[in-house]
Amino acid sequence: MRVAVIGGGPGGLYFAALARQLSPHWEVTVWERNARDDAFGFGVVFSDETLDGIAQADPEVFERMSAEFARWSDIDVRYGGEVHVSGGHGFAALDRNRLREVLQQRCADLGVDVRYGTAAPAVGRLSAEYDLVVAADGIRSATREAYAGTFRPELDERNCRYMWLSTDRVFEAFTFIVEKRDFGSVQVHAYPYDAEHSTFIVEMAEEDWRRAGFEELADREFARGESDEASVRRCEEILADHLDGHRLIPNASKWIRFTTVRNASWRHGNVVLLGDAAHTAHFSIGSGTKLAMEDSLALVACLHEHPDLASALGAYETERRPVVESTQRAAQASLEWFENIGRYTAQEPPQFAFNLLTRSRRVTYDNLRVRDGGFTAAVDSWHEQGSSLAARPHAGAVPVPPMFRPFPLGGLHLRNRVVVPPTALYCAREGVPGDFELVHLSTQALGGSALVFAGMTAVAAGGRATPGCPGLYTDEQEAAWRRITGFVHGQSDTCLGIQLTHAGRRAATGAPGSLVAASPLPWDAASDTPREATRRDMDDLAADFVAAAERAHRAGFDALELQYGHGHLMSGFLSPLTNRRTDEYGGTLAGRLRFPLEVLRAVRAVWPAGKALVVRVSAADWAEGGTSEAEAVEIARALGEAGADALDVSTGEVVAHERPRHGRSYQTPFADLIRNATGLPTIAVGAISTYDDVNSIVLAGRADLCAVGRAHLHDPLWTLHAAAAQGYSGPAAPWPASWRAGSARPPGARTDRVPPRLHLLREPAPPVHRRWAPRVPAAAAGAATTH
Repeated sequence: MRVAVIGGGPGGLYFAALARQLSPHWEVTVWERNARDDAFGFGVVFSDETLDGIAQADPEVFERMSAEFARWSDIDVRYGGEVHVSGGHGFAALDRNRLREVLQQRCADLGVDVRYGTAAPAVGRLSAEYDLVVAADGIRSATREAYAGTFRPELDERNCRYMWLSTDRVFEAFTFIVEKRDFGSVQVHAYPYDAEHSTFIVEMAEEDWRRAGFEELADREFARGESDEASVRRCEEILADHLDGHRLIPNASKWIRFTTVRNASWRHGNVVLLGDAAHTAHFSIGSGTKLAMEDSLALVACLHEHPDLASALGAYETERRPVVESTQRAAQASLEWFENIGRYTAQEPPQFAFNLLTRSRRVTYDNLRVRDGGFTAAVDSWHEQGSSLAARPHAGAVPVPPMFRPFPLGGLHLRNRVVVPPTALYCAREGVPGDFELVHLSTQALGGSALVFAGMTAVAAGGRATPGCPGLYTDEQEAAWRRITGFVHGQSDTCLGIQLTHAGRRAATGAPGSLVAASPLPWDAASDTPREATRRDMDDLAADFVAAAERAHRAGFDALELQYGHGHLMSGFLSPLTNRRTDEYGGTLAGRLRFPLEVLRAVRAVWPAGKALVVRVSAADWAEGGTSEAEAVEIARALGEAGADALDVSTGEVVAHERPRHGRSYQTPFADLIRNATGLPTIAVGAISTYDDVNSIVLAGRADLCAVGRAHLHDPLWTLHAAAAQGYSGPAAPWPASWRAGSARPPGARTDRVPPRLHLLREPAPPVHRRWAPRVPAAAAGAATTH
């Protein structure tokens, strides 16, 4: 096989070396436009997982790399005049240029033809003359551009400015520095990579970057390889306290924006993308070099495992794409956290450190507790002291997990942070809830959560989303709900809530002209067109909400949730996609808010202060032209001022053509946004299914409460089982007396087996805290002593 490799960076060189190592008869040629000795970049970081792969694939390369590694296990978070240290992570870094030298030598040893200082021929020509073309030509890939119709690239240039630098201050750990200054915030990502240097990446939000004066300093074209020396000196001034008299060292360093690269396909005929040409992930979560070398290993393996090139390239993409996309999801969460770091600079240092470390959702509360129990214990202690009516563990118990700390919601005192969200059961008859609702709500209330909501209850007959939805607009319905709440309150002290709604254009009705909405827009092509609500309609609808709220109080509910999201009536007024009115109830955000606020104020006036009033919102429409983040914050702030005790923050279901980005706890960032922008309590909801995620969300300050829906349908005792799994048996997770015998996890198969000792000498546990301390050469040490 004749193989052409475009780009002689670490990814291209590593592929070439592995290919020749497995198939010495292959002809492998690498084109690299820079000279062999040109130095670019600073340090690169590897995970233990990647290093294990390199060690298995090419022990010689691994041995040479290992000799150069800086190793440590700590992360330092410097913020608010404090340093918080989390150990047990495990890092290995080395100079990128030294890595390139190792790979250059390996290629030379294996007979790879590397043509330094030579631009690659046109990719079309290479594709015709070679069996395989590997495009490792970087983030600005000319190959990707040449076949853009096949690769279909998406280049997402982000908002922050950053500059890649080095310093001769040798940090002892991966160090995050966050400084609040008069111009805003500046953050640094720093780590050591040899005995004399550390990588030092300075990052700032665009507005803060401008206010700090960098726009004027950087306002000119820089030649290739030239650094923005004025900006470097300004960074030295701003960050002098952290440099401790040391200097910043540029290398073609200038302000840039990070671009996330995604491609719909990574292959075109016999041409395949590798590394940054195919994908990028923000530097705060990992190294592009690491991903490129993993690509190289997988590509060479697939070429040798499959009988033909087409199947090999298909297998490579099938294998690598899920890994890369998982990394990109984590990197996107991390990138957005740093873009919005101003939201969190009012947090206390312990919480800020925990929030930073768990920003990608890959690292969690449990994960950190295993790595460094001392760190999580310190954050736990800080958080527990701030919990009102703090639930103390019984003697000998583990500390109270964050999810089992109490929270005041309106006039209620919730025993823990877990909510069962409104669940549509579709089994009511003429809007009257029956035995299934009784069984469902009582079982959920006995399952340990602090607050359980009855779902999607209409305030009028024409407001039901389906004929099976319950209502609260007749005496019969009110009596049926009173029967349910009376039974539940007789068995449990769990708070019960009910969600009130009018489905608007999503309502199910066969009567012509009975659908009403903010604007005459059907849900989809198969739906009826609603009529635009008149002033009289709005008066009647507001009265329906007030009457239903009064019935909810009489029926014995402790909390009320108004459905202002998911495309229902009130949501239709709030979203610019569904409110096309030209009167005072449309147009600007203030106009779109007018009627929802009128209803909320009217309900607040009749709902007792000793109970809780929550409003659910769709903070994003997942469609172009929908509610923006800034508008979501203003909507939340207005709802809070009108009387909402908390916001239940959901997203979507506003328009049929939405394109949501589903994933684990995918809506939590919106609860985080609203909580930290407005100070209002929020409930996070959506794909939250593990107690570890609940603990992480609460402790990081992303939300005050977590609504766990489908997991509670799968296991109605989810909250109690979460307590048992964490060794907690305090008052925040009370088992019903009749079920207490089942409160401990039952033994499983072979749980009674006690394994024998099989090692003469046990390996000592690695230290939790390992700092980078460069070894001083013996000659240098001796010279220092005699001097």
